Amino acid sequence: MATAEAVAPKTTGGAFLVEETLPEHIFTLEDLSEEHLAIGKTAEEFFNKEVLPNLEGIVHMEPGLTLKLLRKSAELGLTGIAIPEKFGGMELDLASALIAAEQLGKDPSYGGWHGAHTGIGTLPILYFGTEAQKQKYLPRLAKVELLAAYALTEPQAGSDAMGARTRADLSADGTHYVLNGQKMWITNGGAADIFIVFAKIAGEKFTAFIVERAFGGVTNGKEEAKMGIKGSSTTAVYFENVKVPVENVLGEIGRGHIIAFNILNVGRLKLGALTAAGAKRILALCLKYAKDRKAFGSAIADFGAIQHKLAEMAIRIYAADSMAWRVVGQIQNRLGDFSWSQPEAPQTMLKAVEEFAVECSMIKVYGSEVLDFAADEGVQIHGGYGFHQDYAVERAYRDSRINRLFEGTNEINRLLITGMLVKRATRGQLGLIPAALALMGEIQSGQIGSTETDEELRLVQNAKKVAILTLGMAFQKYQAELEKQQEVMMNIADIVTETFAMESTLLRTRKATAAGKASIAAEMCSVYLRDAMARIEQAARNVLGACSEGEALHKNMAVLRRLAVYDPVDAVALRRKIASRLLTRERYVI
Repeated sequence: MATAEAVAPKTTGGAFLVEETLPEHIFTLEDLSEEHLAIGKTAEEFFNKEVLPNLEGIVHMEPGLTLKLLRKSAELGLTGIAIPEKFGGMELDLASALIAAEQLGKDPSYGGWHGAHTGIGTLPILYFGTEAQKQKYLPRLAKVELLAAYALTEPQAGSDAMGARTRADLSADGTHYVLNGQKMWITNGGAADIFIVFAKIAGEKFTAFIVERAFGGVTNGKEEAKMGIKGSSTTAVYFENVKVPVENVLGEIGRGHIIAFNILNVGRLKLGALTAAGAKRILALCLKYAKDRKAFGSAIADFGAIQHKLAEMAIRIYAADSMAWRVVGQIQNRLGDFSWSQPEAPQTMLKAVEEFAVECSMIKVYGSEVLDFAADEGVQIHGGYGFHQDYAVERAYRDSRINRLFEGTNEINRLLITGMLVKRATRGQLGLIPAALALMGEIQSGQIGSTETDEELRLVQNAKKVAILTLGMAFQKYQAELEKQQEVMMNIADIVTETFAMESTLLRTRKATAAGKASIAAEMCSVYLRDAMARIEQAARNVLGACSEGEALHKNMAVLRRLAVYDPVDAVALRRKIASRLLTRERYVI
């Protein structure tokens, strides 16, 4: 079993705000093993040989084409990476699944089919299924003899999943449930053979079911006319008096939300890695175009405005990658000597992922917005050609937008970030309250901010203090009513996310530099830390303005200015250096 090398010590979700982490304690892309890289190579070769030549057919939904490709990938084990060997899978680790998904997701339409099947369609059975359910379904899912889909969203229940109206009623003889209802926006909905369906038993107990199309009464609507990812299958799915055997209840009755939320955590982590990979592909398109396109007698790659855009895309990608792979390592480290042969293996896996639910939400938000930034700047670099369907960046622009809606909207995830941190703090699971009290002591003594002489480390330490300050101020004012102050919560989420990105970027840079594996990482980190601090200060101003007034506001702003102060670097020269290396290689590099 390929595993990401464990790092020590173990940590807990959100603890980065109150704990010191050393560079050698994090996992990065540079730490992937030879076996991980071999898996990525296999996936890359399959994509180039099988998917790339068929892109037009995929986009135009050529009947049966994508399903045929999925089954070819299954012959290489690419649809069974996470499935235990005894159920026909490869039984590899989280890093293996992500490195393969990055390659197979190079086309978002094909990636949608693959991701929905191997992720939200299969993992609920792997994590929550009975032994009989696993024996029945997992081997066929690994081979794509059955195509899976995940049916949660409804016309009146999107972000509010618990508002579902789909209903399941137990038959008089107690042998089956009769399922009735409608689901919307179901990926793979037009071709799926089995669905993970969420319904309320007797209209009350929110429960998950494994539903086969072959049960009868399962139909789907026409393919939706989408803005992007046009080659993926997205339909409504209807359930009319579907007889679902009682043995197809998935997990516990009335505990369907546990399945839904845990699967979303995994999906958010994967989506963060996939969106960073998508941004790298857009950057590569832009680098080549900028070198080829001439204006005013020279390549537009020679222009400072273009170099700024190229460098900024790379800088944000670097931060997104640093965050995502750090959390992969944290989860893997928490798993220790995990094996699917262990009696409580599913629970162990779920607890490890759930521990970092805050970080998974941050990665999803950050990565999806980096991809959107890259797609938007990509169109701008291409000029009028970026608006034309003959250029790949136009399609990338349309395809990118869905990621801010997938796996919970970015607004919902921002609310979750702040809400989960507050809950953990009030339950004593996270030391934010002692940290806030210590910060108040600093403020009262006049000794505000980090005394660290290493400027970049000082920036990170002070960013944490800003996060703690704003969390404390908001909770002090609103207490249990904080969840109703969505604007405040979202600004705090941005502060926390930028802080995690800053620290992850700095730690990765220091680790890579020490190992001689980075060329422009230090430059990217230097620019990023200062720009992030400026964004943090603006978000903190919004929070403090909402939480204090008069003399108290003046005092709080004085504290913020002390914490957020920094001297600028020559970001123009640094971005030019970054862009120069990128243009030489015509792809994302560090």
